[in-house]
Amino acid sequence: MTQRDTHLVLIPAFNPGRLLAETVRGALANWREVWVVVDGSTDGSHLDLAAGGGSAPRVIVRPRNGGKGAAVLTGAREALAAGFTHALVMDADGQHPADRIPDFMAASMKAPSAVVCGRPVFGPDAPRSRLLGRMLSVGLVRLETSGRGAADPLFGFRVYPLDALVRVLERGRGGRRYDFDPEAAVRLAWEGVPAINLDAACVYVRPERGGVSHFRYVRDNLRMIAMHARLIAALALGRRSAQTP
Repeated sequence: MTQRDTHLVLIPAFNPGRLLAETVRGALANWREVWVVVDGSTDGSHLDLAAGGGSAPRVIVRPRNGGKGAAVLTGAREALAAGFTHALVMDADGQHPADRIPDFMAASMKAPSAVVCGRPVFGPDAPRSRLLGRMLSVGLVRLETSGRGAADPLFGFRVYPLDALVRVLERGRGGRRYDFDPEAAVRLAWEGVPAINLDAACVYVRPERGGVSHFRYVRDNLRMIAMHARLIAALALGRRSAQTP
């Protein structure tokens, strides 16, 4: 497909280990402009980023870890300043399918006002406990958005209109860590941003292949509960566009 200078791939990364280089290579094989936002990593995984064919990503380094949403916001602001209008956000840990980048970008170019959301197709490697936990978040987000928006609020393989994404994130301090994907999905739906949902494979990379997870069951589930409480309160009080704490 014809690549445009309006769209880039944005990869937030925090101590992803050797999978970062593999993820970047896959992204560069499918898209010319790839940026990595290093979110306070201490593992040095970004120091040796290299890609074949003379291509290499742009690397933005945040000195301290702020969470996925904070890293995406940093990259989104810089991308807007550089003249980009859209970013496909994908995880650094190999879960997301780089070969689907062209299809998602093409869908975004046909409907630039929309957010193009991955609808995960899970394989046998997916932990049952994680799949069951997703069901609750999916149900809550459908309640919060009246069924509009992302089909799976936890799957972060998405092409965002950058101006809309930055606008909804800058209204408050939420959505900076693991709550980024569902909060962005809800607030964009409230903003009237249409969603296009496309299937995309989701791979859970096992530790022996370098798989790394920074998800902490108690801490991050409590953060998700707090996020949904905020969103439901904002919905009930009619303050969907108001700044939230």
